[in-house]
Amino acid sequence: MKVLVVGGGGREHAIVKKLRENSEITELYCAPGNGGIARDAVCVPIKATDVEAIADWAAKEKMDYVVVTPDDPLCLGLVDLLAARGIPAFGPDRAAARIEGSKVFAKDLMRRYGIPTARYETFDDAEAALAYVRTAPCPVVVKADGLALGKGVLICETNAQAEEAVTEMMRHGKFGASGSRVVVEAFLEGPEVSVLCFTDGTAIRPMAASMDHKRALDGDRGLNTGGMGVIAPNPYYTPEVAARCMEEIFLPTLAAMRAEGCPFHGCLYFGLMITRDGPKVIEYNCRFGDPETQAVLPLMESDLLTVMRATTEGTLSQADVRFRDGASCCVVLASGGYPEKYETGKPIAGLAEAEKTARVYHAGTKALEDGTLVTSGGRVLGVTAVADDLPAAIRLAYEAADHIRFDGLHRREDIGARALRALG
Repeated sequence: MKVLVVGGGGREHAIVKKLRENSEITELYCAPGNGGIARDAVCVPIKATDVEAIADWAAKEKMDYVVVTPDDPLCLGLVDLLAARGIPAFGPDRAAARIEGSKVFAKDLMRRYGIPTARYETFDDAEAALAYVRTAPCPVVVKADGLALGKGVLICETNAQAEEAVTEMMRHGKFGASGSRVVVEAFLEGPEVSVLCFTDGTAIRPMAASMDHKRALDGDRGLNTGGMGVIAPNPYYTPEVAARCMEEIFLPTLAAMRAEGCPFHGCLYFGLMITRDGPKVIEYNCRFGDPETQAVLPLMESDLLTVMRATTEGTLSQADVRFRDGASCCVVLASGGYPEKYETGKPIAGLAEAEKTARVYHAGTKALEDGTLVTSGGRVLGVTAVADDLPAAIRLAYEAADHIRFDGLHRREDIGARALRALG
């Protein structure tokens, strides 16, 4: 069986490694991949956003299945293009991907179908948005409507900050067309939980809940990033909370998407806040999270390809979806200066030692002609350890990460600390 994974980050490396466990896969490709992924799959030099070229290549090379993981190609309709060429794929079609591609679509969906979320208003006129945020109770959250590399969400403590956020997005085009329309919503308080779910549009199978660490610096300080580390399972996601989420959020969301004529197939990511009033949706993603995937998939005992194909074929209710007991911790090693300006091309040492006790997923690496691996992005590596309990997983992840060196390496030293406090 010939399988193509679309993307080139740590999430895709985790997926590639998990797919390699399936003996039916005789040829495994990744477009565009990266220096580390090249050790586990054949890399195809096509950008993930060049959806026509990817669809053409997949047809020419007779791929049996394509796994589309990044948000951009999903929202650009890659799954639709593959379907038109008779190639089954994992992921939602373009209409369903709007649940992430448009914050306005997602918020309006929740309002129409009674799915709990923060109060909000939407604006496509800058003057109207500015007039609203000048007097809105703070803090508020200003969100660009479209995709913005995970950076289009700004928490504003004051009205002045909210005005600045709206001005930057709507007048100065900070996020291009994605910020021409904005959502302004009430700030929610409580622990955050990420729950990735397999779904075929009707059946849904949640994966192990996780806790991301978005801020660049220890103590949840500094700028927002794509994620500096993650642990799973999340101690705030108790069986009682899980039951409420299934009844009040997960199943109603699937039913809402079916009612809108765009049933969702693939991985639906629920970003949740556990408030005093119960769980509420902060955001939806139309794909696996990054770096949540790097912590969740190592806990999966079932065959990934079999489950993915079940979401495509509508047979998920019959699939075996199991996750092991225990815990995992992923520590992200980033380039100094990330998420702002940083240098690349730094040689990486110590990988072999780290891989003796942990999984090392490559996010921003490049292989030189002599085989040397160098940094090529802001987030460079994700070091994941699995153990019988969370303290052991955290310890093992950091012990493995200690072996890895490159100039300017930056990491947080407190991944999982908040979860340990919750566990008491």
